[in-house]
Amino acid sequence: MCIAVPGKILSIEKNTAQVNFSGARRQVALDLVPKARKGDYVLVHAGFAIQVLEESEAEETLKLFEEIYSREDLKKL
Repeated sequence: MCIAVPGKILSIEKNTAQVNFSGARRQVALDLVPKARKGDYVLVHAGFAIQVLEESEAEETLKLFEEIYSREDLKKL
């Protein structure tokens, strides 16, 4: 299964962005979303931003991830 994760662009240099994923910072290629700007939320898969997200949509997705990962029954897996 593949999963894409939302993150917030902190800075951009050429076609690469520094993206914040709930405190973890990673370099992400912006080749597929050339209109992405600093402060935008992007959906990232395999090191590539694949879509620019509305802030509310990104925050809702991050909240769902947090709920899933905090479930006690899943921590045993």
